[in-house]
Amino acid sequence: MSRTPQPNTVAPFPASRLRRTRSSGALRDLVRETTLSASDLIWPVFVVEGENAEQDIPSMPGVTRKSVDLVVKAATEAAALGIPAICLFPYTDPALKTAACEEAWNPDNLSNRAIRAIKSAVPDIAVMTDIALDPYNANGHDGIVRDGEIVNDETVEALVKMALAQAEAGADILGPSDMMDGRIGAIRTAIEAAGHQNLTIMSYTAKYASAFYGPFRDAVGASGALKGDKKTYQMDPANSDEAMRLVERDLQEGADMIMVKPGMPYLDICRRVKDSFGVPTFAYQVSGEYAMLMAAAQNGWLDGDKVMEESLMAFKRAGCDGILTYFAPRMARLLADR
Repeated sequence: MSRTPQPNTVAPFPASRLRRTRSSGALRDLVRETTLSASDLIWPVFVVEGENAEQDIPSMPGVTRKSVDLVVKAATEAAALGIPAICLFPYTDPALKTAACEEAWNPDNLSNRAIRAIKSAVPDIAVMTDIALDPYNANGHDGIVRDGEIVNDETVEALVKMALAQAEAGADILGPSDMMDGRIGAIRTAIEAAGHQNLTIMSYTAKYASAFYGPFRDAVGASGALKGDKKTYQMDPANSDEAMRLVERDLQEGADMIMVKPGMPYLDICRRVKDSFGVPTFAYQVSGEYAMLMAAAQNGWLDGDKVMEESLMAFKRAGCDGILTYFAPRMARLLADR
């Protein structure tokens, strides 16, 4: 964690030459304040129906949708690289999408089948899930829509059923990303009552109504279905104090960890959360951030490996304990090769 310099601790030049500790690699290593390791990473993976099936996502170069059997292979790879967690996002058959979103809590939906398969094959890796209705919603929203309004309380009831189905499938971390009021308390109460006392919740507490989500919506098939925008439930990008109120509320309701989303445009929020609450704090380097860096690297405008690492280091420097990033396996391999 960064510290504010104390007055009169730095001698005047030339007694103090701050470049001295930068003069060699060994010295730079000795005084480095922030470190990045594979154990800081969570790998988001998209799941699709089929067997040995893999589909490119044009707006996310290098990222694919994978069938359950290939997701298991990805989890095996992640574990071998030292990545502690994998996060699942389903690409749901449009025929299964409804206004009531019933597929979200189907015990045999894509996500729940993938959870069981991963935990059977790679039991030591943590499986994180997404709790929101947009992959299952005919309207493309994170909540149930009634007369053009995304209704809060009815959505929370659906999210609780979704959380219980994921808990029964064997999830390790629930990730409510819907931004409905009261959902953390409702989910915590329900999973406690069902005997899942050790199941953790990483709340997407400060999730902003961002323009950086576009490629993700392509990846889960929600782009074409979305009607309107999400500004009535996701946060205004202009607000910071509101995020602190949301963090306090979600912690009081039973969240174990806090998520800020997107990542790099909101590093100030990451730092405020960590400084104010001292709780496990995560950020999501979202699809738009990934796509921008990849596009620049593919065009030769930036060094891909260097900007990848620098961007991830920024999250750690801002106070994050970990990062959800599509770069996870690439970054882990780069670290392992050193």
